[in-house]
Amino acid sequence: MDNEIQFSPLIIGTMRWGTWGADLSTDKIERLIDQCLDLGLKDFDHADIYGHYTEEENFGRVIKRRPDLRSKIQITTKYGIKLTSENRPSHRIKSYDSSKAHLLQSVDNSLLALGVDHIDVLLLHRPDLLMNPLEIAEGFTQLKQAGKVRSFGVSNFTTDQFNLLNDHLPLVTNQIEMSLLHLDGFQDGTLVQCQRLGISPTVWSPFGGGRLFQAEGDEQVQRIRTAASPLMEKHQATLDQILLAWLLKHPSGIVPVLGSSKSARITAAMQATHIQLSHEEWYILLEASTGTEVA
Repeated sequence: MDNEIQFSPLIIGTMRWGTWGADLSTDKIERLIDQCLDLGLKDFDHADIYGHYTEEENFGRVIKRRPDLRSKIQITTKYGIKLTSENRPSHRIKSYDSSKAHLLQSVDNSLLALGVDHIDVLLLHRPDLLMNPLEIAEGFTQLKQAGKVRSFGVSNFTTDQFNLLNDHLPLVTNQIEMSLLHLDGFQDGTLVQCQRLGISPTVWSPFGGGRLFQAEGDEQVQRIRTAASPLMEKHQATLDQILLAWLLKHPSGIVPVLGSSKSARITAAMQATHIQLSHEEWYILLEASTGTEVA
C-alpha cells in the first residue's frame, strides 16, 4: 500500500448528476466526462448512496458503453453510510457501518454498478462511532490484495479519528467541508496533519453550498463578496474563481471537489488554478469571513 495517488487540480463530484440534481442522461454524462478529460480533469467523485444508490450505475452505463474511458479516469467512491431507501429495503434507519462485512459488500456493489474491476480511491464516508480500525485495515488489505481497490482514505474525520485508522493502514486523503464559510480545517489541525503526512486534503462544498452566491440578508456573505469585488477586477476573475483560488493557495495542496454538472462552470473553475492571490489578499478574504482581523 502506498500514497502514490495523484489527484487532478480539481475533482468532479457526481452527487448532483442524477436524481439528486440535474438528472443527466447517459449521453450527457458521457459528454461531460469527455469535456472534463479535455480540461485535464480525470478524477470523478462518487458515493454508493448518491441518488439513493443509483448514481454509480448511471456513471457505469457510460463506462460500459465506452470502456476506453476507464484507463483515462480515476474513480473515488465512498461507503459506510446506510440510508433508508427503496433500493436498500433491509436498512431500518439511517446509520453508519464500517464493519468488514459491509465494507466488502459495498465495494462489490460499487464495482458492479460502475462496471469496473477496481476503485482507485475508496473513502469511509463518515466516522462510525463503532469503528474498529483493525477490522477496517483487515478488510482493506483483503481488497488491495484482490486488486479491487488501489488506495484508501476517509471523509469528514477529525485528526484523532484519522490517526486511529492511519496507524493501521496508510490513508491518502481526508475529504472535508471547507470554504470561506467553513474554516474548521484551518483551525482544528486537519490541514497541518495533511501537510505533515504529505497527503492531499480534498474539499467538498468549496462555495459554501452555494450560499456564497446569495448575498441578500447574509452579513457574512456580503462582507466576503465586498472584499472579493476588487480582487475580481484585479485578477479579471469571477467570484467563484476567486473563492477557489483562495482555497488553492494553501500549501497543503487542497483539491476542491466541484459539484457542478455544467461544463462551462467546470471550465471556469479550471481557470482559477492560474490565479495567484497574494498573502495580503488571502487574509483580506479571511478577515471578511470572520469579521475581525487576525490576533
